[in-house]
Amino acid sequence: VQLQASGGGLVQAGDSLRLSCTASGRTYSGRAMGWFRQAPGMERQFVAVVRLSGRTTYYSDSVKGRFTISRDNTKNAMYLQMNNLKPEDSAVYYCAATLRHYSNMAYYNTPGEYNYWGQGTLVTVSS
Repeated sequence: VQLQASGGGLVQAGDSLRLSCTASGRTYSGRAMGWFRQAPGMERQFVAVVRLSGRTTYYSDSVKGRFTISRDNTKNAMYLQMNNLKPEDSAVYYCAATLRHYSNMAYYNTPGEYNYWGQGTLVTVSS
């Protein structure tokens, strides 16, 4: 499975961006897909995760209420709608997919729980 993230760019504080992640290769039947981000000199940070069904989501506190994660299984795609962006949201955003199943969505907040990763897309928010 190969993941391709896109949609990053340079925006001003308060603007919106929509990131996309498409999966290719053999049919992906993973349990969940997520977004992480990594700023220079920082550890990779969990952003959001969505189950295969698309009906269950979980967000980090720092983006809750501003970001929305979704997926379209007909297109093998996942999205991250980011509204009211802040300078502290600036980072390389990575999409990831996992074969693991957890009842508690909070367990998906660790990079080590994911089997596949995309190459990242840069988001820069100016103040």
